[in-house]
Amino acid sequence: MRVLPEAEWTARRDAHRARVRAWTVPHQERKARGEKHPVLDFLFSYYSHRPSRLERWHPGPGVVLAGKAAEEYLRRPAYRRTDEGVTLDVEAFARDRAATIGFVHDLLTATAARPPRLGCFGLHEWAMVYRSDRVRHEAWPLRLGGAGTDAVVEANRIQCSHFDAFRFFTPEARPRNAVQPTRATQVALEQPGCLHVSMDLFKWCYKLDPATPSDLMADCFQLALEVRELDMQASPYDLRALGYRPVPIETAEGRGEYIRRQSAFAEAAAPLRAALIDLTRTFLPPPVAVG
Repeated sequence: MRVLPEAEWTARRDAHRARVRAWTVPHQERKARGEKHPVLDFLFSYYSHRPSRLERWHPGPGVVLAGKAAEEYLRRPAYRRTDEGVTLDVEAFARDRAATIGFVHDLLTATAARPPRLGCFGLHEWAMVYRSDRVRHEAWPLRLGGAGTDAVVEANRIQCSHFDAFRFFTPEARPRNAVQPTRATQVALEQPGCLHVSMDLFKWCYKLDPATPSDLMADCFQLALEVRELDMQASPYDLRALGYRPVPIETAEGRGEYIRRQSAFAEAAAPLRAALIDLTRTFLPPPVAVG
């Protein structure tokens, strides 16, 4: 157990809050104005971690917070008092969240064991509006129009392995996908080249909240935001009015840019995924020796 003096951990807490408020405050201001943002709001609408929870700092397991200010953590779930201060109750967290911990561990270790598959070109966003009069972001036009968007879908092989993207496909687009992912096949199908898999590292962070160290939470949120930008730049929507240059995946140049950036995100996600896997191991029972 590492003991952090009050001055040290409160400085870390304040630095974390300042870092994430660069994202949470603009979101809350847009929400107060009734203004929607098709790129940035995704991190707070599709994902269910409230801005106030993201701003809250947690040290992670194996750390004791010293000083009077640490008393505030005793009002939150999963913390306990020690002779030296306040710390995460590892045993209670492992017991109460066993199913979630086990699922996240299995999913992330399976994903990490696979090579990244590139070249999906973000066609999941195109498949979500294929042959449909309704689009998810109604305030923003389709860059190629409805017929042009449909033509791109029909000219390409869709190979989306991410269930939470696939479930938003239009009925006409689903049979065009190379696989038919389900929740039951999630562990078997997810792979590290997928943009949504990289974004989902933020989700697995907050599913393990308050055990996730806040530095890791913020790093995963930042990666998710950067990935989301490519996700929407490569989408059929025209977001140039918001400052997002299109990545035209219907062209060879656009596909090349997409693969380069997709590969870079897969590399950036790998150490964050490894850190989350290590975190889950903290709460899992030790392996049983054989022989």
